[in-house]
Amino acid sequence: MNTDVNTVRLLGAAQVMVFVGALITGGFLASAVGSGSISDILVNISKNPTRMRISNLVALGDSLAIIAMGVLYYVVFYKEYKIIALVALGCFLASAITTAVGQIGANALIPLSQKFVEAGAPEPSYFQTLGDFLYYGVDRRGYEIHILFNVLGFLLVNYLLYISGYIPRALSIWGLAAVFLALIPALLQLYERDFFPPAMILVLPFAPY
Repeated sequence: MNTDVNTVRLLGAAQVMVFVGALITGGFLASAVGSGSISDILVNISKNPTRMRISNLVALGDSLAIIAMGVLYYVVFYKEYKIIALVALGCFLASAITTAVGQIGANALIPLSQKFVEAGAPEPSYFQTLGDFLYYGVDRRGYEIHILFNVLGFLLVNYLLYISGYIPRALSIWGLAAVFLALIPALLQLYERDFFPPAMILVLPFAPY
């Protein structure tokens, strides 16, 4: 049995799991929180606790897939490019950790939203202050930092794919260019949340890659 081939297959499977997990998480979260003010978001979450829980569970599973992916990339590259491979692994681990931390805030929104509705959705109140902190300050900020570390990790591994020649150079160049473009919205969202939705178009070249 060829261990290297099995490693590459596992790496491919881990990347697919990360990608699919992110789509599922985002879909269920969007349907659970809806849109509008933080009061609207709390009311929506109280109506859709199951969707919120599914989003949280899949996100935690996705963080495990990210760790597996980072470890497998390290296994592939550590003999020849140990330092860069180790830094890339650190980026993926940081990405997974921030995802898990963000889910603490997301999970806490469920009982908060239910108590908010039971109290008659008072406005203004401490419910909105705490909800804003948990959703935007913990969950969404954790997601933004997760994206940044993920992009940095992919930037490093695509650089290693380029210099190692493990995949066709044209493909690795595409990967580097796509990751550089994805880095722009990843940085913008840390400073201004409104920049991110329109800047998401820059992430599109990375999806098929």
